[in-house]
Amino acid sequence: MLIGDFSLEDCDDYLARRLSANSRPLIGDAIRRVIGQRSHGLPLYLDLSVMRFLELRRNGHTPQPADFDHDFPALIARTLSDLTAPERHVLRSASLFSSFDVALATRAAGLPQEAPALRLVERPFVRETPFGLWPFHLHALIRATIRGADDQTDDRWSPADWQQAAVRAFAALGEQWSSGSDRDRLLLVGCLRQGLAIARDYRLDLGWLIEAAWTYIGDSVWEPLDLAASPEEEGVTATAADVLVELLSALARRQHENRARTVQRLVAVADTGLLPAELHEVAIYYRAKAQRDLGNTEGSRQGMQLVAAGGGRLAANARRGLAHLSRLAGDFPATLEAAEHLGWAGRHHRVVGDVRWVQGDMSSAVEAFGAARAEGEAHGKSGEAAMSQAMRAFTLAFTTEPTIDDEIDLGEHLLAQVDLRAATLDVRIAAFLRDAGTDKGVEDRAQVLSAEISTSGLLFVQAKLELARVFHHAIRDDQAGVASRISRLRELTREGYYAYYVDIAHFMADLPLDEPSGARWLDEQQAVRQRWRSMIIDRRALLASRSATGTL
Repeated sequence: MLIGDFSLEDCDDYLARRLSANSRPLIGDAIRRVIGQRSHGLPLYLDLSVMRFLELRRNGHTPQPADFDHDFPALIARTLSDLTAPERHVLRSASLFSSFDVALATRAAGLPQEAPALRLVERPFVRETPFGLWPFHLHALIRATIRGADDQTDDRWSPADWQQAAVRAFAALGEQWSSGSDRDRLLLVGCLRQGLAIARDYRLDLGWLIEAAWTYIGDSVWEPLDLAASPEEEGVTATAADVLVELLSALARRQHENRARTVQRLVAVADTGLLPAELHEVAIYYRAKAQRDLGNTEGSRQGMQLVAAGGGRLAANARRGLAHLSRLAGDFPATLEAAEHLGWAGRHHRVVGDVRWVQGDMSSAVEAFGAARAEGEAHGKSGEAAMSQAMRAFTLAFTTEPTIDDEIDLGEHLLAQVDLRAATLDVRIAAFLRDAGTDKGVEDRAQVLSAEISTSGLLFVQAKLELARVFHHAIRDDQAGVASRISRLRELTREGYYAYYVDIAHFMADLPLDEPSGARWLDEQQAVRQRWRSMIIDRRALLASRSATGTL
């Protein structure tokens, strides 16, 4: 039997088999015919009709065809009338949720006892998923119909009743979230999804959603919230909840969209002026981050300065953003000095690691990234731990350290728990660097990576990949390959963004600098050059040794 719109014959066959007594259909021919015609082949209608048939018999009424001569909304209204008044009250309240438990339904209904909710969840039209966050749910069509049905019960709800129930349901979700563990991401995301939908649909103030949104953002995990589109009504102004939905969606989706699209969405969010100041700065900060990824350093700097000057929750992050911009411009002493004042909130260890690896000081960089990962884990920030480990693996992959496989594996393991596109690409570049200089299809892999990075709009990751490709060609002493990748690096950094990568490429290949970037290195330039050139020599020696022993 196909799942979807049943034929009349399928409907009749289903109803005849669904209930039987003494091997004969319990639902008579005439009733089956009416139900089938009214169902338009909808399986849910058939199920509800069977439930109503049983309910009528349980109450001592002999079901008649006229009892089922109704379209879907009327059937829902009749089903409501078969419930007790307290059960109807709980059912209407529960229809505000995509899923619920007994406590949540009772709280939303504003009742002092759970008995009506306990009776309701035993009704066959309430579905149960025992292992879900909230075990009970109503079919989406039932929910929508209940909320829009013109039922004829004496206790039918007015618009004001629905509004009051929405306020109670919203508060109940906030209470469940605030009473749970700070690290319960499943509860956080579940409450956000349902709370945002209720606040948006009933035009409620953000309330507890503000703090929940900060928790969601602070962990850098970026689970999709997957909210259904808001019912569009002509002339209705967007609410703060509408804008918060778009803000969080833009932040999560940026892991899968081009950064130019992220900037576009965040500009629109900021321009509404509907978010409270503390969430407005989120749009400004992440817009500045996306601008930096695209190479718009001036726009990024302005945004970061605005957030840093505001002194809000993201001020330390913005100061880190400004330090990164100094690093991008090649002012390494200024970046290192700024890192000393960032602390954990500004992810100081990761900033130090970012400065140290470009100096060719891989041991210090690896140590800093390891400290950043440990600090992230200690604070329960899995996103920070994953980002730091990705950079630790990337940095170590330039060396001949034998533990690189383990470091890459750990990076992949940590990233499996979060959604961080740039960090995932860092680990993949690390795997490329690990095999650099060999014939393991590294150039083919580089081309695939390049195409993926181009789609994402992550210009800084593209520059990293090109630097890794120079490393590969320098090991093989492929001067044409080196020249080609340096040319590409010049193109990527022509605005002065990561221009020192071109210097590093020359250091690797032992080429003179014809146009120095003007970078302010932490040590004498010759010392930096020697460190990068030594990595090429060390890798050649390792590959020669493996080739001699047949282990390449």
